[in-house]
Amino acid sequence: MIRKFIVIILLTFCVSSIYSQNKKEELLTIDNKPVYVSEFKRVYQKNLDLVKDESQKSVMGYLDLFIDYKLKVAEAYAQELHKKQSYRSELLIYQEQLSSNYLYEDKVAEDVAREAYERSLDEIEASHLLIRIESSSPQDTLAAYNKIKELRKRAVNGEDFNELVRKYSEEPNADKQSGFLGYFSALVMVYPFETTAYNTKVGEISDIVRTRYGYHIIKVTDRRKKAPEILVSHIMISEKKGPKTFDAEQRINEIYQLIQQGESFESLAKQFSDDRNSAKKGGELKPFTKGELRSKEFETEAYKLSVDNKISNPFKTEFGWHIIKFKEELPIKTFEERKVEIEKRVRSGNRAKIITNTVNNSIKQKYGFKKINSYLPFFSEYVTDSVLKRRWRKEPISKEDDKKLFIIGDHEVFYSDFADFIYERQLRIRPHSEKNELLKSFYDEFETQELKIYFRKDLEKQNEEYAATISEYRDGLLIFDVMNNNVWDKAKKDSVGLENYFNKVKDNYRWKKRVDVDIITAQTESLAKKAQKLLENQTGEQVKELMNNDKVNVILTSNVFEVDNASLPNNYKPSIGISDIIEENDAYIVVKTKNIIPSSQKELSKIRGKVMSDYQNYIEEQWLEKLRDKYKVNINKKALKKIIKEYKS
Repeated sequence: MIRKFIVIILLTFCVSSIYSQNKKEELLTIDNKPVYVSEFKRVYQKNLDLVKDESQKSVMGYLDLFIDYKLKVAEAYAQELHKKQSYRSELLIYQEQLSSNYLYEDKVAEDVAREAYERSLDEIEASHLLIRIESSSPQDTLAAYNKIKELRKRAVNGEDFNELVRKYSEEPNADKQSGFLGYFSALVMVYPFETTAYNTKVGEISDIVRTRYGYHIIKVTDRRKKAPEILVSHIMISEKKGPKTFDAEQRINEIYQLIQQGESFESLAKQFSDDRNSAKKGGELKPFTKGELRSKEFETEAYKLSVDNKISNPFKTEFGWHIIKFKEELPIKTFEERKVEIEKRVRSGNRAKIITNTVNNSIKQKYGFKKINSYLPFFSEYVTDSVLKRRWRKEPISKEDDKKLFIIGDHEVFYSDFADFIYERQLRIRPHSEKNELLKSFYDEFETQELKIYFRKDLEKQNEEYAATISEYRDGLLIFDVMNNNVWDKAKKDSVGLENYFNKVKDNYRWKKRVDVDIITAQTESLAKKAQKLLENQTGEQVKELMNNDKVNVILTSNVFEVDNASLPNNYKPSIGISDIIEENDAYIVVKTKNIIPSSQKELSKIRGKVMSDYQNYIEEQWLEKLRDKYKVNINKKALKKIIKEYKS
C-alpha cells in the first residue's frame, strides 16, 4: 500500500512519452535522447495547480522540476530497474485495471451488478451441508454427487437437517453442530452458492449446487429485508493514542454526565473526542449498515438506538471508549446511486468470471482466435505431481514437442509459454489435491492472460489516452524504485551519516517555548469563574475534585505543551499564573500556567523521524547533483521561448 501511495504522489511529476505525430518539436535532449515540447506542456498544464512553491509555477521554474524528473527516469533505466520482477508485476496489475475500462462490456457488467443490487436488499439466514470432491476424476465426482443426492433426499423426506450435518458434512469452517451460516446478503458467498440460496424458499432444502469447495445443499431458515443505513455521531476516548494524563474510562463517564446534564453532544465531541476526523463535524460518522464496520460491538450498540433512544451509555471497543448519538435512519439507496460501487465489486469478485468469459469471447472475435493443440495430453505427463505442493521444476521442452497452443491475431502461443506460466504461477497458489484440475485452472487463467496482453499491446498502439496513462504509471513505478535504492533506503541504513547530519544542523531542531499547564474546561461562564477563583490556591486536580463531587462540571487537561500546540486555547498567552476566561467551541476555558520552559535543543532519539525525512531530502539533492553531472542536457532555447510566450499571454 505504501508503495502504491508514493507512486501516486510521484505521478504528480510524471510525464508522458506519448505525443501526437504532428507535435514532435524537441524541447531538450538528455544524452541525445529527445524530450518533446508536447510532453512538457502536458505535465505543466496537468500539475500547475498542485505546485506549492510559487517560484516553480513559471515555465522556467517548473522546467527544473521537469528535468530532474527526467534525469531520475533515465537513471532508473540505466540501473535496469525496469527488468525487476516486482516492477513488471505491479505494472501488469495496473495495465489490467486500466485496460478493463476499454475492455469490459458495460451491459454485461451492469446486468450482473443489478442482480447483485436486487439481492442485496434482502438477507438470507441459512445452514448448509457440504460433500467435498477429492479429485476431478469422473469416479470421485460421481461418488460425491451420489452421496449428496441421497442426503438431500433424506432431508426433503423429513430427516433433521442439523443431524445430517453433524454426521456427514465435510465443511470445516461452519458450525460443527448445524452448518449454520447466519445471515448473509449478496456479494458475500461464492456466486453459485448465493444464487441457489436466493432461489430457495424459506423452510425448504435447495437443489444440489456445486462450487469450488464441492457439492452443497442449503436449508434456508429465514429471509428478511436488510437493515437500512443509519447516521450516527460518536465521542471516542482512546486508550492508545499518545501519552495520557487521565483515565480513559473516567473521562468518558465525565463526558457522559455532561451530556446527561444537557450539554451539547456536538460541542463535547469537538472538545474531547480522539477521533479527530469526526470530531471536527461534531462526531458525525459516514452512514453505515450492519456488517460494514470493523467493530461489531460499535455496530450493535448503534443499532440499539432510535429517535426515542438517542444516546448510548458509554461502552468499550477495541478502539477505545465511546458514546453514540443516533441522528437518523436513511432511505435505501437506488441502484443508480450504488452502481459504481457494486460494479467495482462484481468485477473483482467471483462474478468476474461471467464478465471474463464475455471479454475473452469479444477479443477472440475482434482479432481472430484459433486453438491448435490441446494442452492436457502433453502437460498431464510433463508436469509432475510436485506442482500440487508448489515444488515443480520445469524441464526444457524440445523443439519437436514445443507445439502451438493457439493463435491470437498474429501472435502464436506455444507449450513453452504455458510451461513458463505454470512454473511462476505455482508459487502463488494454495496446495491442491488433484493435478488435472489445477492444470485446467492454470490454462483458463493463462489463456485469459494472453488474450488481454495482446489486447493491451494493440490498445497502446491505437489509443493515445491509454498509452499516455500507462507511460505515466510506468515511469512512476521506476521513480519509486530508483528513489528507494538511492535515497530512502540509503538514508535508513546510514545511522552514522544521519548522526553527522544532525550534528551539522541541530540548531534547526529546537523545542519552542513550552508551558506546563492545567486546563480547566467548563460548559458555562459561571463555572469557569468558580474554577478560576479556586485555581488561585488549588491545583487543577484539586479543583476538579472540588467541583465534580456531585456531577461533572469541569474537565481537566494537564500537560507540557509547546506554545503553538492545538490543545491550548487559540487566544492563550503564556504567562505564569491564571488566565482570563477564554470562550472557544461553545466552552469556557481557564488555563493555569505553572511553569514556562525556555527554548532548548531537542535530542536526536526523540525526533529521529523528522531528522530522517530531512536527511533523505539532503541525500536526494546530493544525488541529483551527480545526475546533472552524469547526463548531458541540451535545451532548445527557441522552443523554450515559444512556450514561455504562450503561457504569458
